[in-house]
Amino acid sequence: MTVVERREIALVDLLDRLLAGGVVITGDLTLRIADVDLVRIDLNALISSVNAQVPSPWPDQEEQ
Repeated sequence: MTVVERREIALVDLLDRLLAGGVVITGDLTLRIADVDLVRIDLNALISSVNAQVPSPWPDQEEQ
């Protein structure tokens, strides 16, 4: 085995690396019976951390 094959990464470290760069998840799910589509779900998600370099897309709202 090489060093890369033996390298272990904790789940927390993996999530930290993914969120630092952002992750895009896409997928389609169709429930079909006898070639008739009953339910169709389309998933498009962007998961990313928010910090000073990557601000939140939502403006700050003051309480009234």
